[in-house]
Amino acid sequence: MEGDVAVAVHAESSNGFAQEWKQSEDLTNGHSTHTLMCNGIKENGGINGSSYLKSVPISALKQNGLLQSLAAGGDQTEADEVDSELERAQQEWDALESIQPVPVEDLTPSALISFNEALQHFQTADLGDLLRNIQPTVRRTGLAVVTHFLFGPPRLHRELMEERDLVFAIAQCSLDNTQPVHMRVLQTIYRKLTCAKADCPRYGPHWENIGFQGTDPATDLRGTGFLALMHTLYLVMDPETLPLARDLYKLSQHPVQNFPFSVMSINLTRIVLHALREEVLTKECNRRQQVVGVLNEFYVATVLHLYEVWRSQRKTISDSGYVLKDVEVYAKKNPKQLLKHLHCYLQERRSGIGHRTSPDPLSHSNRSLGDRVSLTHSHGGKEGKMNFTGVCELPPEMEGEARLI
Repeated sequence: MEGDVAVAVHAESSNGFAQEWKQSEDLTNGHSTHTLMCNGIKENGGINGSSYLKSVPISALKQNGLLQSLAAGGDQTEADEVDSELERAQQEWDALESIQPVPVEDLTPSALISFNEALQHFQTADLGDLLRNIQPTVRRTGLAVVTHFLFGPPRLHRELMEERDLVFAIAQCSLDNTQPVHMRVLQTIYRKLTCAKADCPRYGPHWENIGFQGTDPATDLRGTGFLALMHTLYLVMDPETLPLARDLYKLSQHPVQNFPFSVMSINLTRIVLHALREEVLTKECNRRQQVVGVLNEFYVATVLHLYEVWRSQRKTISDSGYVLKDVEVYAKKNPKQLLKHLHCYLQERRSGIGHRTSPDPLSHSNRSLGDRVSLTHSHGGKEGKMNFTGVCELPPEMEGEARLI
């Protein structure tokens, strides 16, 4: 009798795959032959021994489709990972291409601007609309007209009226972010006072370090316009007056006698502008045949007078209103004495008798229209001396908030 007898045995291989072993007995001529079959594949050998645990060749498993799904799954996972990596790399590359390099000129500070260069900008600019709105003299009526004609100062020479009107037009001009000259003036003032070598942002609390009242200097220029910045520019860019500017700036940073430097300077410009409108400076302008130069010198003289009063009398911010009023009254009544005091002060500076001049790594010549007449000036070192930290060594920091305008 010939026939096959199959016995199925289920086992699990070491790799976790189910294996079905079948033993078939082939009866031929009375002899039985045992054959092992694993998942349909014949295995030579008997049932005894380790034949049940014998590993099956990988090629055989592949042929029977057991690894096809595994291989396909592995290939798919690997392909997905590769695609994901490529996508991320492409995104990073696209982002890198979108980043624009910073131009070299943006990393370098702007060139300092002299008073003359800034003045030439306004001399060539179209200020027609502003000129129509200026008030160059005080309007008088009735008896005041007669009194002023008989006892008042002489009229300004006709050839100087255009220069005078330009001053009042600049005082009507606001700070313009689109004008490179305006921005350079602002940066020059900041860098000369703080000894900074790089430009600072247009807006920010750093402007309070030099005495503005907020993050935007433009908000403090009420009543004086760009003329206030022009006066400060003249003060810091003239090598002879820069030491005075830094002395005043150091005093403004004093722990007790501190005050907002820029706001104080703006108020002094307002005093000078009123003096010009009230024709207090007409006689001196006619004598020198210039307006801008006399105005600059008169501004520096008021700065010196304020500095001496504030320092010697140990004034504080609570005294600012009274001090400014006194400075205005004195300046208008004694313009000649004020200018003479300035001359003596500068002469002492030149001879080394006065205050020690601070080193200035950024200083260069700044001769203005006012320099046609040699500037000299006076300050006595007779008051009690106070010890201040050098301006380049002092971390600028304002204490409190001052409203002087």
